[in-house]
Amino acid sequence: MLTVEKIGGTSMTKFKDVLQNIVHFPNEKEFRYGRVFVVSAYGGVTNILLEDKKTKEPGIYSRFVLQQNYEASISELLEKLKKLNESYVSEGLNLKEANEFIIERINQTKIYLKSMSKVISSGYVNENDIFLAARELLASIGEANSAYNMVNILNNNKIRAELVDLTGFHDPCNLTIDERIKKCFSDVDYKNNIVVATGYTRGTEGIMREFDRGYSEITFSKIAVLLKADEAIIHKEFHLSSADPNVVGLENTVVVGNTNYDVADQLADVGMEALHPKASKPLERANINLRIKNTFEPLHPGTLITKDYVGKESKIEMITGSEKVVVVEIYDSSMVGQVGFDLKLMKIFEKHDISYIMKTTNANSISVVIWEDLISEVLVDELNNIFEAVTIDKVAIVCMIGSNIAQPGVLAKVANILAGNEINVHCVSQSLRQVNMQFVIDREMYDKAVKCLNSGLCCNNK
Repeated sequence: MLTVEKIGGTSMTKFKDVLQNIVHFPNEKEFRYGRVFVVSAYGGVTNILLEDKKTKEPGIYSRFVLQQNYEASISELLEKLKKLNESYVSEGLNLKEANEFIIERINQTKIYLKSMSKVISSGYVNENDIFLAARELLASIGEANSAYNMVNILNNNKIRAELVDLTGFHDPCNLTIDERIKKCFSDVDYKNNIVVATGYTRGTEGIMREFDRGYSEITFSKIAVLLKADEAIIHKEFHLSSADPNVVGLENTVVVGNTNYDVADQLADVGMEALHPKASKPLERANINLRIKNTFEPLHPGTLITKDYVGKESKIEMITGSEKVVVVEIYDSSMVGQVGFDLKLMKIFEKHDISYIMKTTNANSISVVIWEDLISEVLVDELNNIFEAVTIDKVAIVCMIGSNIAQPGVLAKVANILAGNEINVHCVSQSLRQVNMQFVIDREMYDKAVKCLNSGLCCNNK
């Protein structure tokens, strides 16, 4: 059996658990080869290299763009990585070799960035192209570091391991992402080794440009499809559960045992990514099952995501959503009966690179839910210049998701739970496919809504 497995950044940082719970699963008697691990950078490293994924606090990349002493920031990162290396000596890391690897990589990066700065200052090139190249270069450092260290540790633990460095750092070949993966795996003996690949893949199209911070999952997916994996596995720091344990409490969650790729897409659409949507599609089309496992509970089978799964019982599997959205309402008295009226709105959204989460309409209005950080003064001015009235409200969206929720009374039950807890519904949406019921509510009611819905719809299935 060949598995392609992705290990998240927080898990990689706790490498002792990775060694015990994933590589040995969870003891040496069950150890096997024929496994390809695609690894993320250690927790927080990519945030330092680029920007904080949640808070947007600027990192080295932003300092390079603004030419604000980025070299000192890179040197600080190097010291942090060397200190991090020290923490893995007890697991078998050769500190001298690991430090030499990352020092060489960092020093060469400084040289590349300095050359880029000179090219930008010449004024003969499009600086945005150089900035994108710098972002790609910086992103590759974290995965190269963690992947090298993992192979070093495994070999020193007498486990045959091979590094597949997809960063193309020392490879001048101009290859697409797919071409590089195919080339790098062409002579790899993955059946008799543990293979560790970098989550970052260098390609002419730019994996960061195409997929931004979801790039490691794209690499993972492409490798799984190329090697025709028997199963793809993602090791996360948590289970895929009925609701966010940070909101409802871990003891009040139910682990989702089975679901399908359609449900995974619904989760990704509201930011709760089981897998990047552009990474899930190739797996789904190749009919490769995906398993989500908790690194710290290795004996738990986790969640199995397949193409055609439909739950035997009709029930809500997950409650999720977001407080970081706004509802944009377009009102126009001339809208009624006008064919293609909403095309005007969609063209504006396309122009501003905006994908909506939810859309509802009636005779004279269209309500669209989008991420709050996509709202800009330019967008608002353009909408106001075209439509009769535009209203934008900060709200929350809460979603009831499941592979089989098409039963009479579910929508009414959800509405009754919300009403019984004095939570007003502003908009509601449910498509004919019936895998996702979406409710727009007051932002301050989000946590309360998730708790009461999880309790009333999911936990009673324990």
